[in-house]
Amino acid sequence: MAEKTNQKICPQRKKCGGCQLQNMSYAEQLSFKQGKVIKLLGKFHRVNKIIGMEQPYHYRNKVQWAFGTTRGGKLISGIFQSSSHRIVAVDTCLLEDEKADEIIVSIRKLLPSFKLTAYNEDTHRGFLRHVLVKRGFQSGEIMVVLVGGTNIFPRKKDFVKALLKKHPEITTIVFNINDKKTSLLLGERQEVLYGEGKITEELLGCRFRISSKSFYQINPQQTQILYTKALEFADLKPSDVLLDAYCGIGTIGLIAAKHVKSVIGVELNCEAVRDARENAKLNGIKNAAFYCADAGEFMLRRKAEGQAADVVIMDPPRAGASKQFLHCLIQAAPERVVYISCNPETQKRDLFYLVKNGYKVKKIQPVDMFPHTEYVETVVLMSKVKK
Repeated sequence: MAEKTNQKICPQRKKCGGCQLQNMSYAEQLSFKQGKVIKLLGKFHRVNKIIGMEQPYHYRNKVQWAFGTTRGGKLISGIFQSSSHRIVAVDTCLLEDEKADEIIVSIRKLLPSFKLTAYNEDTHRGFLRHVLVKRGFQSGEIMVVLVGGTNIFPRKKDFVKALLKKHPEITTIVFNINDKKTSLLLGERQEVLYGEGKITEELLGCRFRISSKSFYQINPQQTQILYTKALEFADLKPSDVLLDAYCGIGTIGLIAAKHVKSVIGVELNCEAVRDARENAKLNGIKNAAFYCADAGEFMLRRKAEGQAADVVIMDPPRAGASKQFLHCLIQAAPERVVYISCNPETQKRDLFYLVKNGYKVKKIQPVDMFPHTEYVETVVLMSKVKK
């Protein structure tokens, strides 16, 4: 149960649109999200009470701001307005890590003294498109990624020196080049300007190396709760083989490794798989292996080889799992499936398919990973129906 919190109101809430539930008290937000999950998933099983935050502010460990210029020529930085490409100029956000916001404001103030401007996507002139900051809440390490619209970065050594003088707490600085006409934040090329190009964070007894392109849950406090609940649902045994589908950099699989015989992580993003292998070495975990492959096809191959998984943990993107993956999952027939989702609407669709094909929902737990927004995370346990 979340404690009562003093409601903070963002002055930019109407312009930005990122905090859709700012008009509600936090208790009302939790009630709204509970109702949403019950409406979508309640027909499968009773929904447990949502787990909220005691202090639902400044929880985002990943902050990304866009840079631009007003019609009057003023340099601005801020957040894209919801469903648009218009920048809402801000100096701080109630959801974001305060130190990250402070660093980005410092970067904006440094640009004019180095004769650096914001990149203009229409004219393809200027320099800075975005700044991305990732902070390890447990480790305290900070990564700053400067995203340029061109590979030309005049006086970059002097700029890095000036930024570090203002913020010596920064651990690493990366220069990423994104010169394409795209809505993607990062480009393919990048250069490490200071430090190692990665930061280390700690979660539930494991350490993780995070790069500029790594996916890592944005709310570390609630991630601990989410993953603890997922592993509790999985009811892992020392003889179990666990398959971690959509494994990313290996977070939940590596945390689970000490509870099972072996962990198999599968992910289509080969860069994330390299990070996962590095994280296994970092933690001295030898019973986990990670593969760059389609998770569904991989499960079927292992079953054909007589190496079927006992438990599958899946954490797909917002679009949910593909029909092909779900078909392969049914054929592989693990005893237990733990489905973590950031979108209960697509999760509902996938659960219908699995229930029609031999699985039963046993538990449903909502977790408020994104306070003040309409989004909610859910963990669902499913078990194979005995014939």
